Amino acid sequence: MSGIYIHIPFCKQACHYCDFHFSTSMKKKEEMVLALAKEIKLRKKECFDESIKTIYFGGGTPSVLTSREINFLIDAVYENYKVIGDPEITLEANPDDLSEDRILELSKSKINRLSIGIQSFYEEDLKMMNRAHNSVEATKCLQLATKYFDNISIDLIYGIPGMSNEKWKDNIDKALSFGIPHISSYALTVEPKTALNKLIQTGKIAAPNDEVAQEHFAILVEILESKGFIHYELSNFAKENYFSKNNSAYWLGKKYIGIGPSAHSYNGVSRSWNVANNPIYLKSIQEDKLPNETEILSVTDRYNEYIMTGLRTVWGVSLDRIKTEFGVPYFNYLNKQSHKFLEDDLLFIENDILKPTKKGKFLTDGIASDLFYLNLE
Repeated sequence: MSGIYIHIPFCKQACHYCDFHFSTSMKKKEEMVLALAKEIKLRKKECFDESIKTIYFGGGTPSVLTSREINFLIDAVYENYKVIGDPEITLEANPDDLSEDRILELSKSKINRLSIGIQSFYEEDLKMMNRAHNSVEATKCLQLATKYFDNISIDLIYGIPGMSNEKWKDNIDKALSFGIPHISSYALTVEPKTALNKLIQTGKIAAPNDEVAQEHFAILVEILESKGFIHYELSNFAKENYFSKNNSAYWLGKKYIGIGPSAHSYNGVSRSWNVANNPIYLKSIQEDKLPNETEILSVTDRYNEYIMTGLRTVWGVSLDRIKTEFGVPYFNYLNKQSHKFLEDDLLFIENDILKPTKKGKFLTDGIASDLFYLNLE
């Protein structure tokens, strides 16, 4: 078993672009923490004799939990699972939750990695996205966090309507000025049923422009690689030895357990996911039932997932693995489908590994979908 992901389904307010599962009411927070600890215990049989290498608090906004609540959940993992000597334990946090006292508290806990949702250092961007923090808090929290933590990741969003290339470069430069060793960066995407989608449909905000996003992505790659960052996954850049161990395990197809409402789990054969509904989740756990659904993954499902994750990462897609693990028909199909992308200089093969070229990186998800097999079985 690689890791445990714990979904904290609470946020102070809803960001306009977010479609993750969360509630802005904190009324059931204590009850939820007890339920999460109980689910951790209920699922220990799934781990058998395997060791936990990473614990990841995601959300939602995990930093709305008190340090006592965070430590309680970490202790629940240690009590019920074998944990390696020095696991990576990450807390996603928002700048407005990271006062110096809070950071100091966290630094004394088992948390050894912070993932901070900066998104932008510009006030107008943060307001447009309805972030809970402001630009002063974005800067201040990094000044403080870097005093107490070495392993820090920040999130930045590009392709924001009205964001010039210069402004985007300023965001990157500001991030680099703190000596942050890991940056996750995503294009602003418009998901259905979000406030952002409604604002665009009513003409209050301009829609993101794909060409602008592609330019921002190219700028990001160029600047970060010139500063010694390794572009190890489509949206992730890290200095040597600072790759996210938790996320790398997902991309490399390792097993993990997802705890909490809407959390997903994977055991190498099947995928399961918990109900994305806080009251139903709480009721089920209180009755000692796991509120999840399971899907056994077919060979085609696993092939498609490997294509998607492989192409997005520095490890690429092993043609030898395609042949041995999935079979010759899949290998032949991949060769046929990838031919046009190889000719157009969007993919290349090196040491029997298929990877996107620099030109093809931004288009990776689209290329991957063209390599998927839909009905082989």
